[in-house]
Amino acid sequence: MLDVYDGARPARTPFGAAAASADGTLWFANGEQLQMIDALAARPRNLVAPPVYIEDVTADRRNYPVLNGLALPALTRDLEIDFTALSFRAPHKARFKYRLDGRDVDWQDTSSRRQAVYTDLRPGAYRFRVIASNEDGVWNESGAQLAFTIAPSWYQTTVTKCVATGGTVALAWLLYRRRVRQATAAIAARFDERLVERTRIAQDLHDTFLQTLQGSKLVIDGALDPSTDAERMRCVLERLSVWIGEAMHQGRAALNSLRGSIVRTNNLAESLRLVASSVVRHSSTAVRVSVHGDAGDLHPIVRDEVYAIASEAIRNALLHSNAGEVTATIAYARDLTVRVVDNGVGIGPAMLASGKDGHFGLKGTRKRAARIGARLSISAPAGGGTDVTLVVPGSVIFGERPRRS
Repeated sequence: MLDVYDGARPARTPFGAAAASADGTLWFANGEQLQMIDALAARPRNLVAPPVYIEDVTADRRNYPVLNGLALPALTRDLEIDFTALSFRAPHKARFKYRLDGRDVDWQDTSSRRQAVYTDLRPGAYRFRVIASNEDGVWNESGAQLAFTIAPSWYQTTVTKCVATGGTVALAWLLYRRRVRQATAAIAARFDERLVERTRIAQDLHDTFLQTLQGSKLVIDGALDPSTDAERMRCVLERLSVWIGEAMHQGRAALNSLRGSIVRTNNLAESLRLVASSVVRHSSTAVRVSVHGDAGDLHPIVRDEVYAIASEAIRNALLHSNAGEVTATIAYARDLTVRVVDNGVGIGPAMLASGKDGHFGLKGTRKRAARIGARLSISAPAGGGTDVTLVVPGSVIFGERPRRS
């Protein structure tokens, strides 16, 4: 194919602008000039492969020498490689292909373009190769080559990658171990909750149900005394019927505590008065319950524990102290203070230290107080009687509601 670089000047004409003479010569007219091509004259084919050269290397707008083993700095972004081929007969018809080993999979055909551009090279070693052909398609397969490297930044080094990988694995392992510990702790907490609940029910049964049965036994023992007094027997049976009814009610309340609060209302003083009245029917002891300060809402779980401790102290005073008077005082201030005092026979040092064998009374009371973070003191004043004082921190029983003394 002939073009302007070969001396041809093609153009459009309004007439037939091409003709052939008898000797095989082709004639072309373009309106101004007459051109001739001797079709029978054989044009010699160019069999010389063009030499290929790499002329320039530019990285991030900075020129570098064309040397094998060229070292480019870290974080090199834009790389331009200029190349050419020496084909003097028809240099404009030279064609090029290039390939960057380490980046390109196939040869890149650029036609006559004489520059390669890269903008996404990673750190590593590369070899740039370029080949060219002349106007007759004769290729220089050897072409030209340039080996170069791009240095890694600090976070692209092998050491940093190993440290990062190791850190990631270690973090994953720590998270896994933490998750295992949390799961183990959750299982242990559920077992502890079951154990605490069983212990609480056992204490409730002792504080209510078993004490009622114990009182019923005392009534039955009195009835077994040799006697023919029918009226006396009737009174004993009536009292026994009342006590058995109370035992059933208290046992049902202990079992229902699995599903709800023992104290049905939020009035702690009223609940303690009901406890006292249920026991006073079988005792001549006077009971007074007084409240100091403004009563407020109490945490239901902590309230139940306070109720259990105070009701146990009132029952013990009424059943075992032979007291003439029992006073229960509830003080609402910064903390909640519940105090039960009687003027009975008091409690011995051995009983005060370890409680009665086979009974959970004092032991259960102390465990309840410890469970809610309260301070419990049980003492026997010199003048006689027993003093039970429970102080519950306001932050525990009142929640976030501020209290002023």
